[in-house]
Amino acid sequence: MEPKVIVVANTKGGVGKTTVALQIAIGQAMVGKDVWYVDGDRQQTGLGALTLRETQKVKTKLSCAAFPNAMLLGKQVQQQASKYDLVVIDVGGYDNAAMRIALVIADLLIMPFQPRSFDTWAISPMTALLEEVSVQRRQKIPAYAILNCADPANSSDNREAIQALEGNEYIQYLDTPLCRRKAFATASGFGMCVAELKDKDPKAIAELNELLVAIFGEEARIVEQKKPGRRARK
Repeated sequence: MEPKVIVVANTKGGVGKTTVALQIAIGQAMVGKDVWYVDGDRQQTGLGALTLRETQKVKTKLSCAAFPNAMLLGKQVQQQASKYDLVVIDVGGYDNAAMRIALVIADLLIMPFQPRSFDTWAISPMTALLEEVSVQRRQKIPAYAILNCADPANSSDNREAIQALEGNEYIQYLDTPLCRRKAFATASGFGMCVAELKDKDPKAIAELNELLVAIFGEEARIVEQKKPGRRARK
């Protein structure tokens, strides 16, 4: 069963949560899903990016809202989620009320982390948080960690970051890394998916597709529409 409510979270800031949340949300809107992007971060970076999206020549539409108040976020998502095919919640990069509430009501956690020592240190406090939340939920929340801003090659940093998750009871590593590519930063900064950029990066699109298919299944793959060729003259 596909997850309906996804929270993108990590107690460590600066790991690219908003970038990942935007790419997932817009990517699924591009394949026809009715998507609601919920910004639960006080900085409202995601909401700001989607505001810029309105200035771009893009056809795909998605709804968005910001709830800096944690209790309001939880109530609104519970009340409104049934109206959408997918809800993506983006929360701030520290242990906070909005993150905890989102983890209680979500169907899936996507935890971006980078192949750097400071980021892997966050795995322990995030695991402790999930243990606490599991008591509230009376079951574990399915949780996948993905490498964001990964090194393009299979570097020792990548391998060591992945090894930090070995044997983790609450977080499973999902082998769909998003590499450090300019396309992700550029697209997200304008509230766009990498597949919507005029100058497309095929590798970035392929990496995003691998992530979307791993989460939602093959039907989630973004298929680029080719421009019709000219008819040959008779």
